[in-house]
Amino acid sequence: MAFEVYKPRGERVPKLPLVKISKNSIVLNKHAREKLSAEKVELAYDRETNTIRIKAAEDGQNIKKTKVFSRGFFNHFNISAKGKYQARYDEAENALFINLNQSQ
Repeated sequence: MAFEVYKPRGERVPKLPLVKISKNSIVLNKHAREKLSAEKVELAYDRETNTIRIKAAEDGQNIKKTKVFSRGFFNHFNISAKGKYQARYDEAENALFINLNQSQ
């Protein structure tokens, strides 16, 4: 018999910023909110790459606890994607980029 040893303290995987998109809102996980460290965000959409940009801004959508209510944004750009997405953080822009073609 070949036994494998269980090691509960394995390698630590870095926590990734994740975003959940529903019909009415965008939910940011703790790591995504920590990266942005903002109370308001600007939402933008790139039709060519099917990518949403969430950027820290002084004027814009409020982050209420973990949510950004985005129904108008989704309707304006005709976005119907739903699900969990891994966000890429760009430090230079202080923004998260969510490629809607890469659902988890």
